[in-house]
Amino acid sequence: MNKEKIRCLIIGSGPAGYTAAIYASRANLSPVLYEGIQPGGQLTTTTEIENFPGYPQGVSGMEMMEDLRKQAIRFGADVRPGIIVTSDLSATPYRAVTDGGTELEAETLIIATGAAAKYLGLADEKKYAGMGVSACATCDGFFYRKKRVAVVGGGDTACEEALYLSGLAAHVYMIVRKPFLRASQVMQERVLATPNIEILFEHQTLGLFGENGVEGAHLVRRKGEEDEQAVDIAIDGFFLAIGHTPNSEVFKPWIETDEAGYIRTRPGMTQTNLPGVFAAGDVADPVYKQAITAAASGCKAAIEAERFLSGK
Repeated sequence: MNKEKIRCLIIGSGPAGYTAAIYASRANLSPVLYEGIQPGGQLTTTTEIENFPGYPQGVSGMEMMEDLRKQAIRFGADVRPGIIVTSDLSATPYRAVTDGGTELEAETLIIATGAAAKYLGLADEKKYAGMGVSACATCDGFFYRKKRVAVVGGGDTACEEALYLSGLAAHVYMIVRKPFLRASQVMQERVLATPNIEILFEHQTLGLFGENGVEGAHLVRRKGEEDEQAVDIAIDGFFLAIGHTPNSEVFKPWIETDEAGYIRTRPGMTQTNLPGVFAAGDVADPVYKQAITAAASGCKAAIEAERFLSGK
């Protein structure tokens, strides 16, 4: 097995990973970044980004991630394709093994592996990706002003997404599998008090339809019951709000996480429970999940890594 010693290893790309690489390069940490299974992260599947500073006319997710990647390389970051398949963080130097079989020994480690949105598993979700299907209302809700949209889910996240969209869209359906909302009482009350939110209890999505994008959804009410009923709704946007899965599994049992798998960091910092190991972006953020907050945490992680190495 090939072995390589690295001062600053960054695992994962996207806004957090690439920003960390920019700052680490400028601090002469000679960072090595492995891009992971989806180079550029979740944003590469987003057609238009309008809320990231510096792009007044908007920009495609793929283009923005390529800009960040080029900027990191310009300052000397060693950006590589590849996935980390195993890790050993029991002692320093920290060890990680790539899918190509290289064993990496790192003095500092920045984990920026992101989180994957949960989907229903429908073929139409892939068919209409970027054409009406989204897992982020804050990112894409602006495109559905005065239109009709649906939010899948019945928890706090789904209620938050529905409330956000209710300020933009003409009508918001909530597609809820159970006969009740799982959200906290205060969130339920807010949703029920919003006139343009309609909750479809005991409904499940069978598929989507439309010519050049989502135009509607095929639903079933009370599936499997005697009074099962097929229902079609006309919508322009279909938002998944059934949660995310943080990509932290490979770092267990070394790294402390919450119940959902998000990496715990010190308040206001990116420092994990291990000295010299930092977490940035969605893998450590169950709340905001925005490109700008991910980039900011990547900056913080690189600065904290530089300070850690300087203090050794």
